Amino acid sequence: MLNATIFQKKVLREITSISEHESFSIYFRHKKQFTFPLHTHEEYELNLVLGGAGIQRIIGDHIGYIGHAELVMVGPDLPHGWFTQGDLDDDALEVTLQFRKDLFSDDFLYKDQLHNIRKLLENAGRGIMFTPTLAETVYRRLVKLQKTRGFEAFIGLLLLLQELAVAGNSTLLSSVLFKREEVSPDSGQLERAFEYMNRHYGSAIALTDIARVLHMSEASFSRFMKAQTGMTFTENLVELRLGHVTRMLVTTQLTIAEIAYHCGFNNMANFNKLFKRHKGCTPKEYKMKYSKQLLKRVG
Repeated sequence: MLNATIFQKKVLREITSISEHESFSIYFRHKKQFTFPLHTHEEYELNLVLGGAGIQRIIGDHIGYIGHAELVMVGPDLPHGWFTQGDLDDDALEVTLQFRKDLFSDDFLYKDQLHNIRKLLENAGRGIMFTPTLAETVYRRLVKLQKTRGFEAFIGLLLLLQELAVAGNSTLLSSVLFKREEVSPDSGQLERAFEYMNRHYGSAIALTDIARVLHMSEASFSRFMKAQTGMTFTENLVELRLGHVTRMLVTTQLTIAEIAYHCGFNNMANFNKLFKRHKGCTPKEYKMKYSKQLLKRVG
């Protein structure tokens, strides 16, 4: 069993090669294997993989498998990695763009014209998967950007980020608990709502309980939650609880049933159904897959 200490030690802390004088770096690699351990770093990263169908992807507490074209953005300190069991039939192309988290100041990002990019960087804290069609387009941009220098290179990066920011059909991968999203200055009530749910996630929580804490009617709070997060109160609560579940699956020695009840799920059949719907595998399969990658670092 993995405990919290092993989990923290076995997620590699990568020190990237971006100097303080560089805006970003881009690397192109042809690979038959993806074996670099699950890791984190302080930089934002955009990772593109072409020709790697079937490679396993881990982002935060998300586990999935990629198609022919993969484009994912991850934020600072979010565990991530791509993995193969052996050699691929053909070489896959991996293109990685990284830029420092202090490249854009808060004052800069809070200008009206940067609203979309600010939201993109916030969402990257959970990992963002873009469409295969956009991956093909971004590949051409990255080829061009690698050859660009100076001021034009910085503008090219901004244009790329803007394109990603306004792209449709992107998917957030990791749960809100693994890397909580920042909220805008006028979203203090939303922050209080999540704080309340985090304190009481193991108990029964009714919409009326949080509405009362925020001094709202149930109808007003329900509309507020949907407008702020795009999900209902119940959907947010389930995702938050599942976030606690996934963390405990790899950091405690409790049984799956004990973890489920601890996190507020009192019906195991319903819990297993919800977990598989959200994570794409059973809790047991999730624990085995995630633990396998972490245990590669043991020793």
